[in-house]
Amino acid sequence: MIRTLARTVFLLLALSGTALAQSGRPALREHVTVDSDLVRIGDLVENAGAVADVPIFRAPDLGTTGAVSTDQVVAAIGPHELIGIDTRGLAEVIVTRASRAISPREITASIARTLSQRYALGDAQDVLINFDLPVHTLQVEPSATGDLQVRTLAYDPRSGRFDVTLDLPSSQVLHRQPAHFTGTAIETVAAVAVDRPVDRGEVLQASDLTILRRPKAPAADLVDMDAAIGMAARHPLQPGQPIYRTDLMKPDIVQRSDTVVLVYEAPGLTLTLRGQAQGAGALGDTIDVLNPQTKRVVQGEISGPDRVSVANTAVHFVQPSPESMQASAAAMPAQQE
Repeated sequence: MIRTLARTVFLLLALSGTALAQSGRPALREHVTVDSDLVRIGDLVENAGAVADVPIFRAPDLGTTGAVSTDQVVAAIGPHELIGIDTRGLAEVIVTRASRAISPREITASIARTLSQRYALGDAQDVLINFDLPVHTLQVEPSATGDLQVRTLAYDPRSGRFDVTLDLPSSQVLHRQPAHFTGTAIETVAAVAVDRPVDRGEVLQASDLTILRRPKAPAADLVDMDAAIGMAARHPLQPGQPIYRTDLMKPDIVQRSDTVVLVYEAPGLTLTLRGQAQGAGALGDTIDVLNPQTKRVVQGEISGPDRVSVANTAVHFVQPSPESMQASAAAMPAQQE
């Protein structure tokens, strides 16, 4: 019997709640998003009935959020005879003004695209835009569609300075007050740079390199990424500085005093012997090699790591070094008077 009574009470409470919900009692909303510049009773109160479209507050600015206290809401609704509002224990109602946000990136791209088309500054992505003042996101109506359009534009190719106003015809806000920007626009090219200090002679790897943008110069002899990989620094390189072809050299594959294989080639004949490199060099460089047996120095072309080739038509003996002459003299027997 007790169980039956409890079930009956539960059903009565459920029916009571359903009836209360169906009665449509006005109740405050905790968070509100509005599309217009006015906040109406129906935006703030559920089941506002005939007074739902009555405006009572100004909305926040586009893309911003504000708060209005519950007491202010109730006081503003009071004259419109909407009674019995359930405040749900809220202290305030949060109101957000919906908008379409136009980012600084979109603004920059629009200006670069127009300058590229009108003044032949190359691809829009290669135009570097610097504004005189910080650029903030533009907020327009959420219903505003389409791309930004340039209403007025002035550009000086010599100084790179521009003065531009941007409009969005589908936005009443931006159409009434176009956005105005000034700054400089420069055509740039991609340049390879190191991302860490590099010492002279150090061989560059792909992980050492990065791409930066720099103003285009007619005589610039910049190196590209593929051409830089595997090359050695002719002098110390610093991050943030573009690399020119003259900054790089072939890496040395033979060092001074290295023991190398000296290869002499003639038709039908190949002779090899070990020698001592008298200088450093890269692939294809000509260096001197000391023949330790004859104490003569011969010139050859570096043909691989620790390998120097001497062709039969290119054999060229040079003056032996003082050290080799002393070694040869020490090896000769003294003459008898």
